[in-house]
Amino acid sequence: MSRIGKIPVKLPKGVKLTPENSRLRVEGPKGNLILNVPQGLFIDQKEGLLFVKSQSNTKQSRANHGTIRALLVNTLAGVTQGHKRELSVQGIGFRAQLKGQTLVINLGLSHPVEYPVPKEVKVSVPNPNTIIIEGPDKALVGDVAAQIRRLKPPEPYKGKGIRYVDEVVRIKQGKSVTK
Repeated sequence: MSRIGKIPVKLPKGVKLTPENSRLRVEGPKGNLILNVPQGLFIDQKEGLLFVKSQSNTKQSRANHGTIRALLVNTLAGVTQGHKRELSVQGIGFRAQLKGQTLVINLGLSHPVEYPVPKEVKVSVPNPNTIIIEGPDKALVGDVAAQIRRLKPPEPYKGKGIRYVDEVVRIKQGKSVTK
């Protein structure tokens, strides 16, 4: 059995759990999420604690045990606090702005790039060089951030492009330095 899977999860106040067949509906102040629980596992609730239990000892259920517990923690954190990723746009003339549900980014191309924002996440642009993505679903927030970063990843010689705020880009020396 998984060591991570054995650790009980504290149920935050204001969160409502509703089991439905092989799914668990989690409702909280920041939104609603559905956690798919694989066959062979179930979630037991006792005195404000959640336990991930295994019905069988198959290889697949042992493999899923810790994963489902980690996904449960992320789901509970998402509906109570939310998840957040910050992107930084670096480069001369590079800037971002929000027009309705569309993120418009100037990246030094002949045209501005328009990215339609999914309605499940909230995107804000506090200044032209910062993009903040927030939402209850950690996977969706990370996926949207990765798709925006993929529009112009940071290049290794000047560091221009879109990067995560905590990302460190190693700058290479140009060929004129090696002479």
